[in-house]
Amino acid sequence: MNQADLSVARRWSILAGAAILLSLAMGMRQSFGLLQPHMVRDLGITTSDFAFALAIQNIVWGVTQPFVGMAADRWGVRWVTLAGVAIYGLGLWLMLVATSAFALTLGAGFCVGLALSCTASSVAMSVTSRTVSPAKRSVAMGAVSAAGSLGLVLASPLAQTLITQAGWQSAVIAFLGLAAVMVPAAIGTGGADRLDRAGAASDLSLGRTVAAALGHSGYLVMAVAFFVCGLQLVFITTHLPTYLANCGMDPTVGASALAAIGLFNVIGSYLFGWLGGRYPKQLLLGGVYILRSLFVAAYFMLPATPASTLVFAAAMGTLWLGVVPLVNGLVAELFGLRYMTTLAGIAFFSHQVGSFFGAWGGGVIYDALGSYDRAWQAAVVIGLIAGCFQMTMNVVPPATADPAGTPVPRPA
Repeated sequence: MNQADLSVARRWSILAGAAILLSLAMGMRQSFGLLQPHMVRDLGITTSDFAFALAIQNIVWGVTQPFVGMAADRWGVRWVTLAGVAIYGLGLWLMLVATSAFALTLGAGFCVGLALSCTASSVAMSVTSRTVSPAKRSVAMGAVSAAGSLGLVLASPLAQTLITQAGWQSAVIAFLGLAAVMVPAAIGTGGADRLDRAGAASDLSLGRTVAAALGHSGYLVMAVAFFVCGLQLVFITTHLPTYLANCGMDPTVGASALAAIGLFNVIGSYLFGWLGGRYPKQLLLGGVYILRSLFVAAYFMLPATPASTLVFAAAMGTLWLGVVPLVNGLVAELFGLRYMTTLAGIAFFSHQVGSFFGAWGGGVIYDALGSYDRAWQAAVVIGLIAGCFQMTMNVVPPATADPAGTPVPRPA
């Protein structure tokens, strides 16, 4: 089936399913930082123990994403996403009954990390790319990413309200309810499995395509810069609530800040998806990394107040997931759609290595020094460096070879 053969209802069903999966998977995961002070107290663990669990989540997500991408490229996304929803539910249940750092790491770390590989951005962007025409691809990915941001707007205030009124366990139970909503969304997303991968280089094997990507300087620069993206974002979502508590602010400020990030991310994701269809994506990506670093520096250098925190959250939210349509759009332009989920997953591994250091490293630095100063300073410096290198990315599609061995250019 081609894109043109899709009815309007079927197209919207696929895109809505992808957006809901992305929204709820990311919304719950990005709200885990609100649980940190309460689980640290009740489970008798340290801040670095909690941070290590989320660091494991990110590294598991990164390590498994290429393999999940291969499975989705080969067998389709429906069963992959349904398996991911089931594993997400298992991870939340293990968090609910956890009595030790090990149980927390198994649930919030390993299970949720694997589930995110099956339900979050890489799968959602691949499905979106196949469902719309190339001319609308960038803006469509921005729109789905924007809709996916609404999960944080829902999950963060919901979690904080339940934590305040009934304890952190009630928030995790509510998350289990949200995971159940992901089941019909996964079924809807699976409608993309019937679509032909137009524009894909079906004559090339997976191995040859991956080798072409790993030998492409621009792809490597993009993947390394993606490391910094993960480090900065996960450092903020994991440690901002604790930082605000240290500054003597009410816990609701942290929840409001995360909700503001989600709300402004809706604007930013759509904006950068739209811009990505009109301007060089590598320049936009580099600009995002540089601006994030400048906002982080300004926020942590000035006295923290509820007003400055919300302004910071709004600025970071605008720059939050806008990178997703840009990175996936670059992968599609360089290598086509046939193995897009796999190649985006490999680049995403670098992102998650950064997320590991952002979550765990921030906790280690805080436990050792009693302050987050060195952590945010490091995030700013490497962010500025990454942004500058990203702007120099080579965006010329690589040369590949046809079955007869004759070099041919890869179509953008």
